[in-house]
Amino acid sequence: MNIRKEILDELLQECKTAPDLFGEGGILKQLTTALVERALEAELSTHLGYKKHESRPEGQNNSRNGYSQKKVQGDFGVAEIAVPRLAARRV
Repeated sequence: MNIRKEILDELLQECKTAPDLFGEGGILKQLTTALVERALEAELSTHLGYKKHESRPEGQNNSRNGYSQKKVQGDFGVAEIAVPRLAARRV
């Protein structure tokens, strides 16, 4: 998969200095946080068999149960991410 140049241009349009890219509030940290959170949501949807805000299929006892905050260390520093939680119901 290739990221279109126009998308990168739009994301980088406000970045003028190295800290804008790599600093505490930089685009690298923001993108990393967004990508990790999106991947975790997709993983949970695959595990549960339905997407967020959809009705739970019959026979599915597990469901989403909010989020936990976690910290991820990277070259950009520490980023806080929201990790979706699973509520396992006993039958």
